[in-house]
Amino acid sequence: MTPARLPGTDRAAPAVVVNDTTLRDGEQTAGVAFSTAEKLAIARALDEAGVPELEAGIPAMGAEERADIAAILALGLSATPIAWCRLRRDDIDAARACGVSMVNVSAPVSDIQLSRKLGQDRAWLLDRLGEIVAYARDCGLAVAVGGEDSSRADPDFLRQVIATAEAAGARRFRFADTLGVLDPFSTLALFQCLRAGTDLELEVHAHDDLGLATANSLGAVLGGASHVSSTVNGLGERAGNAPLEEVVVALRQLHGRETGVDARRLAAVSALVGEASGRPVPVNKSIVGANVFTHESGIHVHGLLRDRATYQGLDPAELGRDHRIVLGKHSGLAALTHAYGELGLAVSPDEAAILLARVRRHAARTKAAPTAEDLRAFHAETIALTAASAAE
Repeated sequence: MTPARLPGTDRAAPAVVVNDTTLRDGEQTAGVAFSTAEKLAIARALDEAGVPELEAGIPAMGAEERADIAAILALGLSATPIAWCRLRRDDIDAARACGVSMVNVSAPVSDIQLSRKLGQDRAWLLDRLGEIVAYARDCGLAVAVGGEDSSRADPDFLRQVIATAEAAGARRFRFADTLGVLDPFSTLALFQCLRAGTDLELEVHAHDDLGLATANSLGAVLGGASHVSSTVNGLGERAGNAPLEEVVVALRQLHGRETGVDARRLAAVSALVGEASGRPVPVNKSIVGANVFTHESGIHVHGLLRDRATYQGLDPAELGRDHRIVLGKHSGLAALTHAYGELGLAVSPDEAAILLARVRRHAARTKAAPTAEDLRAFHAETIALTAASAAE
């Protein structure tokens, strides 16, 4: 795909940086807890796939969490591990003790979060934010400020927060749609506004409560976001976060925006996290589901066998996968003939008609596609019946 160009120039659009938070926000999925070995395996897999940033955990959770973060750092990954902190000096100290080079400092920015959760006001936040960011910078840490509940914050105040963070030495502002209340159009407009007012890196952290996390992430990038927060398989609080696999593939497929993540490794990373989280990947899950390139419908298979472009919007080869044709209730003669050809068995038109009826009965009864052994058995039965009929 031709790379996207910056408006009004002949320069390629910059790469989008993925900051994967499977090990932090992903583990906040209700009932999910990764062991140390699982965290290390996930970190390695993400790094090998080319994910450049990993939110590795929350140092303030305690000694065990800090040990896990330190163990991830000891892997010597190419990816940058980042620690999540509150607006507290002791959180920064705990992160520094782990050995990380960067922290994400979370700051509630909506009035309801400030007043109801913290019992504070806007002036307090601006003062505290400037203090903590400056302290983290004095500790030698790179700082991203995470604006919790940014999507429900007053936009004018949000600009003040960003200006305060920038003045104190932060390099990035993370816009969090904490409750998943945005749509891609409003997200695009918000990021265009934010980008016009700051040179900071801008990151989107989208939740999927309305099923729009991926769409909102794309809208943010088109509006000027340089970074996207994701989780493998969309793990996270409530309905989860923007899925890594969807963000990476959609940015490239739809907008020519590269992330540097190897899409061919996504299925393996997804399977690893699905096993570790105890949350199996649905077979129809976009990008990584077992059935996303599987075809049964006779109309689709007939077209696909003639020219893949008839029913191929995303090339499975780019994901290290291929189309798979299965037989079932909605199959046609083209699919059946193809399936038997793959088994090295020729069928006549009359035999194909009998076999198709047999396959459809099997699918209706078992609610499953016939196996290769089933197909061979059906073929043998049909040949025997045909021979018997001819002998009469």
